[in-house]
Amino acid sequence: MSDPNKKFEEVTIQSKHIFQGNIISLQVDDVRLPNGETATREIVKHPGAVAVLAIHEGKMVVVEQYRKPLEKSQVEIPAGKLDPGENPLEAAHRELQEETGFTCSSIKLISSFYTSPGFADELIHLYYADALTSGPNRPDDDEFLECESLTLAEARQMMVEGRISDAKTIMAIYAWQLHQLTGQF
Repeated sequence: MSDPNKKFEEVTIQSKHIFQGNIISLQVDDVRLPNGETATREIVKHPGAVAVLAIHEGKMVVVEQYRKPLEKSQVEIPAGKLDPGENPLEAAHRELQEETGFTCSSIKLISSFYTSPGFADELIHLYYADALTSGPNRPDDDEFLECESLTLAEARQMMVEGRISDAKTIMAIYAWQLHQLTGQF
């Protein structure tokens, strides 16, 4: 039986490194397609990230911050990139505390997903946390945000309004709704 991950495989002929930033890098690959033809692929390399669906007193903890690529503020669940070699579970605890001030004794993995597999390899690990303890937040020096808590209805309304429009937060809202209905993710 053939490997299902290799179905329609594109074999790299040549890879050219184009850009190295603080968070991402960009490479351009020439590939051989399954039909023998060639094509070019622009690939964003990303270290991966974590996001936390944190529930406190029946409400979802979110942060609002300005997102330069969108040129507007967005309401999102706490999240951040993985540091080199960092365990995603440890990063989830770190990001929750840094952005919101909340800590918790346990965090459960809901799912891991690729954000844009057509051009990027970013993998986000989405966690669930409850039984939170509040404390001071410690955002990064270049991070300006405000923490708040939302009911499910408020979160869904913010989706309608476009104040919540990122995939990780939308996925978290639907996961929370499923959890409320079934007790499972």
